[in-house]
Order: sequence, then C-alpha cells, then structure tokens
Amino acid sequence: MSKIHSKKARPSDMNKAPPKLYSYPKYWAECFDTAPYLPMSREEMDKLGWDSCDIIIVTADAYVDHPSFGMAVIGRLLEAQGFRVGIIAQPAWDSAKPFKVLGKPNLFFGVTAGNMDSLINRYTADLRMRSDDAYTPNGEAGKRPDRSVIVYSQRCREAYYDTPIVIGGIEASLRRIAQYDYWSDSVRRSILIDSNANILLFGNAERALVEVAHRLAAGKSADELEFLRGTAKVKSKLPEGWTEIDSTRIDWPSKIDQIPNPYDFHDKAASKNAAEKSAPADQAEQTVRIIPLPLQRKEKYDSETCYIRLPSFNKVTNDPALYAHASRVLHQEANPYNAKVLVQKHGTQEIWVNPPPIPLETDEMDWVFDLPYQRRPHPSYGDARIPAYDMIKTSVNIMRGCFGGCTFCSITEHEGRIIQSRSEESILREIEKIRDQVPGFTGTISDLGGPTANMYKLNCKSPKIQKSCKRLSCVYPSICKHLNTDHSPTTQLYRKARAVPGVKRVAIASGLRYDLALKDPEYVEELVTHHVGGYLKIAPEHSEDKTLSKMMKPGISAYDDFKILFDKFSKKAGKEQYLIPYFIAAHPGSDAEDMLNLSLWLKQRKFKPDQVQTFYPSPMALATAMYYSERNPLEKVRYKSEKLSICKDIDQRRLQKAFLRYHDEKNWPMLRQALEEMGRTDLIGDSDKCLIPKAAPTKRPISNRRRR
Repeated sequence: MSKIHSKKARPSDMNKAPPKLYSYPKYWAECFDTAPYLPMSREEMDKLGWDSCDIIIVTADAYVDHPSFGMAVIGRLLEAQGFRVGIIAQPAWDSAKPFKVLGKPNLFFGVTAGNMDSLINRYTADLRMRSDDAYTPNGEAGKRPDRSVIVYSQRCREAYYDTPIVIGGIEASLRRIAQYDYWSDSVRRSILIDSNANILLFGNAERALVEVAHRLAAGKSADELEFLRGTAKVKSKLPEGWTEIDSTRIDWPSKIDQIPNPYDFHDKAASKNAAEKSAPADQAEQTVRIIPLPLQRKEKYDSETCYIRLPSFNKVTNDPALYAHASRVLHQEANPYNAKVLVQKHGTQEIWVNPPPIPLETDEMDWVFDLPYQRRPHPSYGDARIPAYDMIKTSVNIMRGCFGGCTFCSITEHEGRIIQSRSEESILREIEKIRDQVPGFTGTISDLGGPTANMYKLNCKSPKIQKSCKRLSCVYPSICKHLNTDHSPTTQLYRKARAVPGVKRVAIASGLRYDLALKDPEYVEELVTHHVGGYLKIAPEHSEDKTLSKMMKPGISAYDDFKILFDKFSKKAGKEQYLIPYFIAAHPGSDAEDMLNLSLWLKQRKFKPDQVQTFYPSPMALATAMYYSERNPLEKVRYKSEKLSICKDIDQRRLQKAFLRYHDEKNWPMLRQALEEMGRTDLIGDSDKCLIPKAAPTKRPISNRRRR
C-alpha cells in the first residue's frame, strides 16, 4: 500500500514566476572579479588568484568568447552570478587525465557537445565522414568524439566520481527522451541514462542553469533538484499523490471505463482500518490516480500535480507507431505556459521531463548579451583560424526561438516557439562593440538575425490565448489571426543599424520566412533595397503540396508572390538581384513523382541549383518520427493510418537528389533509368519540354585487326 503525506509534493518551483537572471545574490567568489578570458589552464587560474574552479565547462567546440558560442554564454552567465568558471575545450578523450587539468570543480561539471550535435557535425546525410570541423582551430576534423556528451560525461565521472554532472546544449536537449538515432538506425535511450549525468538542461537553459548553480552552492544535493523547469532527471520512484495521464496506447476503444486502481483494496473498510493503525498522525492514505488520455478533458484533477506517461523505451523501440505517437505528444507539450511533465519508463528507471523554461524577458536577454565577452577566440589558439568564428564574428543575434515549426528543423524543439527579442538599444550597442573590438572590421555587419531573420518582436497578440495554445506552428497551415505580423520594429532596427557611424553595410544572412514577410511590403522593400548583396537565399524546400504538408511549409505560390515583390523592389532600387531558393530531397512524404515535378518546376524557371540538401533525420524532429515510423505525427496516429512514402535506400536518396540537379550530366544515366521506369520517356530528348537529353550513341570501337 502506497502512503504519502497529506500535503502533496507540489512543483512550486515550476508554477511561480521565475526571478530575473540578474536578481540573484552573488556567490562569494565574485570578489575575484571578471576574468579577461575564462581560464583553460592552471597557469591562468594562478594569475586570477584562484585555487579552484566552482564550475568547469567541458565542450566539444573550441573556446570562443563570443555570445554566439554556447560555452561563452553559459560561462559568462555563471561568472556574473559570482562563480569561478573554467573551460576544458575539445579535450582528448582516451583517458580521464585531460579532464583533471583544472582540478576538481567545487560544484559541478557542465558538459556540452557545443553549438552542433556531434554526429551531425561529423557526418553528412549520406553518413560519410566530413573532412573538416568549422568549430575547431584551422577546421581540423577529428577533434571531438561521436556522441560527445556521453563520452565526456563518462570521463568526468572517471576523473572525479562524486562530482555532479550537468549536461546541456543541443545534443543533450534533443535526446532527453528515447529518440530515433539515424547513425545507428535504432531507437536509443535517453542520453541521461547513457551519460550517467545527474541532470539534463534542455533548450536555452539560462534559468535552469542559474538555479542549479545557486542551489548546489547552498548545499543542496543534485537529487534534490526535482521540479526545475527546463530540466530532466532519472528517477527510480515517482512522487506520490500525482495524477498520471496514460498516453501509452493508440486506438483506445470507443468506450473507456475508469481504469481500476491497482492500489485499492477490495475491502475498503479493512483498508481504512489498516491505514489508521499503520500510518502516523500526519499521514493519510492516498491512492495513485490514472486517467486514460482520451478522458483527460472529462476528468477533474490538479493540473499542478499531473504528468503524462509516454510509451516506454521498450515499446517505442518495438512499435514505430507508438514512437510517432510519443513524438506527437512531446511536441504538443512544448508551450511552457501549459505543458505538462512527461514521464517515460526505461527499464526499471523513469525519465522525468519537466515543462520547458519560461522565456527570457527583453531586459534579461539584454543582460545576457551585454556580459563582458572578448568577442575573440581564446589566446591559446594563436593565429589559428576557426571557421565558425570567421562566419559570425561581425553578426548580431537579435532574437531566439521560431514559431515556424518546420518538421525537419530542430530549432523549435530546442529554443521553443515563443520569440525572445533583445531591445533595439542592446543590439545597437553590440554593433558598436563589433566596430571597436573585432580586428579587421571593414564596416560590414554580416547578419542581424537569429533562427529566422524576420520574427523579431513577433508574438501572439493575446497573452491569454498564447498561454493556452497547442498549435505546432503559428504560420501553418495558415498564418494565425492572433499573430502579430507587423515588421516595423525590424525595419526600424535595420535603418538605425545602417546609421551607426563606421557601419557601411548591414547584410541579412539568416533564413527569411517569406510568407510572413508578404504581410509587410515595407519590410521587403527595406530588405531588398539595402540588405541584399545581389543574392538572397530563401527556402521554399519543395514545389509539391503533398510534400510541403509534411514539412509544415507554405505552398509554392507564396514563393511566387514574394518573388514578384522582390523583383519589383530590386528594379525600383536600380539593382539586378536574384533569389536563391533551397530545396530538400528525400524528405518523408516525397516520392519520385514529387521530385520529378519539382525538377520540371526548376527547369521551367531556368534555375539550376548548385548546392542542394538531402533530408537529415535529426533527433526528436517530427520529420524524423515520420522517417522512422512511416506515420504522420501531425495527425492523430492510428495503426490503420496510411503509411507515408519514405526514402531510406541510399540509391533512392541519391536519385531524389539527382532530380534537383537535373542539369548535371553525371546524373543523366540515373535519371534516364528512373524516367523509363516511371513511363516518362517523353521527358528524355532535346526539346525544351524534355528534362534531360538522350544518351549519346555508343561509338563502335576501331578494330585492331590487320587488313588483308
């Protein structure tokens, strides 16, 4: 019989308004003041007067002290809280020795794979090893292990067994529950299990990170950090007195009776007497309550003490339909204002995933970006070139998050759908810092953007509606009527950025949501007139509605409408400029016929793509669930649901890519065979209506025989 205190274990930490990031009392080590660079060696620690580090960050990227690099942001954030923070960047992982270089941290190790997932960083979509690494000095490959978070965590545990390990960053964030792993073609356990970490932070984790650091510094143990938003933990026992919403099945029967409570005695009187005899006065008998998912709207329960039970690791491994269902539930519980706790069983252990963090307010975003970054790589790298730094050293991140919800993209799963914007003043200050601090600044700001170029300050018009919304996208299948689409703050920001003394040009390199831009022609004119250097890259991704619906992307007509505006304003500005559209091959739902139609669309417009993408199944993305399960989690998953067209065979993936590069003669033999099999030989020939030419006649070899 399960017994609990009459007062339930309530997640008070999750339901109260979070404190401002800058409002915490400083840790005592603030007396050491700000480090010029966070130390990477004992010698640097000695110069700072440190005998130890409070927190050590282990990262798979080179240390660049710039707000576009995660290790710099979390390092400076923790330093601003008064902690002494050291960094171990790209350590050798063949032993624990490199993980002892800064000594034992007083509070915890923070482990991250860096700005990219280590496997996506190292392998192409065709599973070929890349020859370079943009986040490593001189672009050298091989400086990070596969599954960096797991490997680094294991070495940290080996180095100092009793030191807490906190994992975070995109690699950990996208693996917080059981997830399909493209590289092993299998479903893997939560990274919490494999890394043996104490706690996982997901998303942009400033709030959770600051709470974890201060609580551990106050003497709390890692086991006591239970109900922090944006965190996940392994539990051997779930808190009692909560309500479980059972979402472990699909195709429930039409009539569902209340599930019998397994802890109820048949003899209720005997149960009551037994409880009175055995329970102390301050305890009361309370049963576990389970509500089937279809009944959750009909039953009354305390929303603060309920969780959704996902299908277990074992079930999603053996049943792809349940995997798709679990993915659907995860994405529906992504709004921090109404998301529930998620629980998933892994063997005898439970993965407990708290709701996402409350988004940062503008003043908090400004505070984070105003921290004392050097805006350069650590001096220990000397003159080595770090390609990723070269790419972003003169760019400015103006916002976070993306409400587009593209199924193939992991930004929404990591950063969330609610846009978090910096103030105009903070952004202009950063432009001035770039002008004054970045060596070799030529007057060009390479980007003002973020996950998307034109979502700055765009949020729901109604806070009430936003807090109850469950939509996976604010712009699909159409732009929500409650979404603010006024681009004037972005337009004004562009104009003021151009006016900063010393700035000659402000380019926009982040991806543009062109269907959203159509709502504000003034923004498009500003963009086209002043911020396009001849070419603008945008991503319609496909031409066919059948495939676009699986991507949650707008119809191709939106691209055509945007091109009309683009050409109009380019002509008005007296500029010859071009759109460079991006497309994806082998996306779930796309078949050879779709790719053929896309190639004909490209040929009709005389566009010959140079760089094209093949769908890459990243962990936790909805399109990855489609790829693995052959079901569509954008709809309610049923066993009888129609299966999607999925391109998994490597030759079929290459064929779809070949359709995008129909103009490359290397692809013609493959395309000829495909067109013949599809019964479309009418597209093989020399007329304008044909896609590819006929094969050249084979020349007869000249005989080597002597003539008689």
